[in-house]
Amino acid sequence: MNKFNPRKLFLIDGLGAIVSAFMLGVILTKFENIFGMPRRVLYFLALIPCIFAVYDFGVIFRNLANWGPPLKAIAIANLIYCGISVGFVIHHYQKLTGLGLIYFILEILIVIILSSIELKTAFNLKRESY
Repeated sequence: MNKFNPRKLFLIDGLGAIVSAFMLGVILTKFENIFGMPRRVLYFLALIPCIFAVYDFGVIFRNLANWGPPLKAIAIANLIYCGISVGFVIHHYQKLTGLGLIYFILEILIVIILSSIELKTAFNLKRESY
């Protein structure tokens, strides 16, 4: 039995994506000197969760018979986003401040945890359908 509701996971993912996009595209860019990540990178990173939010809310409002594939898709996309973020953190490590490093580590950890829950839920849904 699966304890996570896929629709709620998409809602959490979508709201989290909006928060990430706002933090990256507005807050961190406004205070670039406090966080250290270049503005152009922040705008690029902010675009990705905007796309994810559109996907998440699009899935929420569809009447799906099988939530597994879209849940796997967003989980994998989130993990790819984490990989991209890690790449930028490594590339711009010398410019990052302690606060910037903490922000990116926390965001990456949260997204990895959410992605693992999404993947586990997707696989449990597949097992329950047999």
